[in-house]
Amino acid sequence: MLTKENVVNALKDVQDPELHKSVVELNMVRNVQIDGTHVSLEVVLTIKGCPLKAKIQQDVEDALKAIGATEVALQFGTMTDEERMALTASLKTQNVNKQGMPKMLEPDSGVQFIAITSGKGGVGKSTVTINLATALARLGKRVGIVDADIYGFSIPAMMRTQQKPTMIDQTAIPVEVAGVKIMSMGFYTKDNQPVMWRGPMLNKWIRNFLVNTHWGELDYLLIDLPPGTGDVAIDVAAMIPQAKEIIVTTPHNTASYVASRAGMMAIHTKHEVLGVVENMAYFETPDGQKNYILGQGGGDNLARSLKCEVIARVPFAKPEENLGSSIYDEDSVVGEVFTNLAEDIIYS
Repeated sequence: MLTKENVVNALKDVQDPELHKSVVELNMVRNVQIDGTHVSLEVVLTIKGCPLKAKIQQDVEDALKAIGATEVALQFGTMTDEERMALTASLKTQNVNKQGMPKMLEPDSGVQFIAITSGKGGVGKSTVTINLATALARLGKRVGIVDADIYGFSIPAMMRTQQKPTMIDQTAIPVEVAGVKIMSMGFYTKDNQPVMWRGPMLNKWIRNFLVNTHWGELDYLLIDLPPGTGDVAIDVAAMIPQAKEIIVTTPHNTASYVASRAGMMAIHTKHEVLGVVENMAYFETPDGQKNYILGQGGGDNLARSLKCEVIARVPFAKPEENLGSSIYDEDSVVGEVFTNLAEDIIYS
């Protein structure tokens, strides 16, 4: 026999797909009525037009039918302004300490920060970021990306998402793609308009991505830095002193020479350099021959100058190995390189 108690207990396993918390814990379940095996109820959404409403409906129906409901009549409502403010305050309490800084930045938070940087644009820094993040997620880790390349934001386009972050008052819920949560300036510009800001505004937005975003529980937060050693790189070094860095270059000696500046800055700011990723290292023909289109030695030269190792050599991808976005299939040659890199990072 169905009761309100076992209906509510069943719904404790249904999560809001954006906040990743139980709809019961979030007080979203209202007006439960039972008539034999027929259940009617209301689920109050955080905002009107919640993009994942259909997912919530399916999960509620599945949970109730699993305990014997034969018919589920579900209506949706929307939280009042006061309820939304209370929810925002609760999320902020979970995310931010008494000093107004994100709890994830505390030494014992368990979150590992990895900044991906390069000396110049066009070497595949963002490709490395999203494929390393995806590889970590495939290995069961909870992963986020901050697209801190404010001027050259590309993560949403490269991950082929048109979705925007859900805003609950002043708190943003990251977009999730391939198991990775992402925040980017690209979500907030219209028609690919350029961002024309100087230092203080850049600092404010990077801080926003950390303080006013509900990341939930993370194991890794990857930060896609702009190329070079400008304001954003300096701000991130100050905000996240415990971050580790990966330096991306191509095999071309000029690219590695320029990248050494970014590496030296990491060392100067006392960030540990995890190593060098040499992207576009070679092109492999069907008969197994490796063609070094951009030359050889750039990654090794950079690693020697920074007293670290080349931790991955990423080949050019064959077109059929690419899934349409810049995320590579885990069974492809490139996908396997990133899986190995992710495993090395996890178990090092």
